Amino acid sequence: MNTIETATLQVPGAELYYEIRGAGPMLLISQSGEGDARRSEDLVRRLENDFTVLTYDRRGLSHSRIQDSWPVTVATHADDVHRLLSEIADGPVRMLGCSLGASIGLHLATTHPEQLQLLIAHEPVSPWLLAATDRARHMRELEHCQQVYRAEGWQAALAPMARTLGINPADQEIEPGVQPIPISAERAANFSYFIEHDFTAVREDRLDVLRLQQTEVQIVPAWGRRTPQQVFDRKCTAELGKLVNVPIAEFPGGHNGNLTHPAAYAEQVRTLIASARP
Repeated sequence: MNTIETATLQVPGAELYYEIRGAGPMLLISQSGEGDARRSEDLVRRLENDFTVLTYDRRGLSHSRIQDSWPVTVATHADDVHRLLSEIADGPVRMLGCSLGASIGLHLATTHPEQLQLLIAHEPVSPWLLAATDRARHMRELEHCQQVYRAEGWQAALAPMARTLGINPADQEIEPGVQPIPISAERAANFSYFIEHDFTAVREDRLDVLRLQQTEVQIVPAWGRRTPQQVFDRKCTAELGKLVNVPIAEFPGGHNGNLTHPAAYAEQVRTLIASARP
């Protein structure tokens, strides 16, 4: 394992914690859900010999501190990434965005395209990509998850959240040797913050579609092989593919393939980066 460099960065309304490890061109991984800088540890270990891997805790998660009532929006998260890359990177980077991380990447591709060379957008949770009827239905699903959380707590909200994202904990393919991530007190707090604040950010999110179509960033929409066709993250990926006119890249596993199939997932990341245009 390479040495991990850790640091913090002051951004408007928060302090961001980040980690850097490895060698080679920079690869930023923006995590899904309640995921902090260490969430995809098995995946990162398989990439750090090929890339300088940058991971971070989104504001409100783990070691990243909220310092005032600055609004939490997907655009705010993207601005945080912009400031992080401005501090660390010396040129455009590759980015793997998972779920909410992919939605953040889409914002960055429109507001600061000079910072990204490639965005692998794995199942973005971006209802604005959907037609009105689908969008309204899936927005209600997200709102229901929040209602369950507020009434019964984060543990009760996990089941409707998993259904919304097409995750079936009882029927997941997992690579040999992969161990489930335990629910620590820190991760429980991250779940609470994610459902209360980031679900609202996702529901209220909007993006200029024309600017996204015109961005110079190479965007690769991606989904998990086992993600059901009817769930909204899969539908968002399909619509993104149509919008940017790029074929969908298929990854192993489902919505959380970065956790269940780290070796095969890392290989697909390397393949897509290697085949990207210069």
